[in-house]
Amino acid sequence: KPAEDSAAAGEQAAPAVVSGRMNINAATAEQLDELPGIGPSKANAIVEYREANGRFKTVEELKNVKGIGDKLFADIRDWVAIGAP
Repeated sequence: KPAEDSAAAGEQAAPAVVSGRMNINAATAEQLDELPGIGPSKANAIVEYREANGRFKTVEELKNVKGIGDKLFADIRDWVAIGAP
């Protein structure tokens, strides 16, 4: 039996990775830190924004997070997803 089947079987939380993209509504600060151009402080800012405002409704909402402007957003847009509602 493939390992991913057994790991996915009892998984309750939303996965941090969806179709090869990081789920910004489920990823930890440590996982977000792995995105290009996102260091520990921006990763923490993303998590704090999510805790204060609820789930991201669109990936574009990342631009509301302090330190994430149009250029950085363009760099990470293809690496992130919002996951299932």
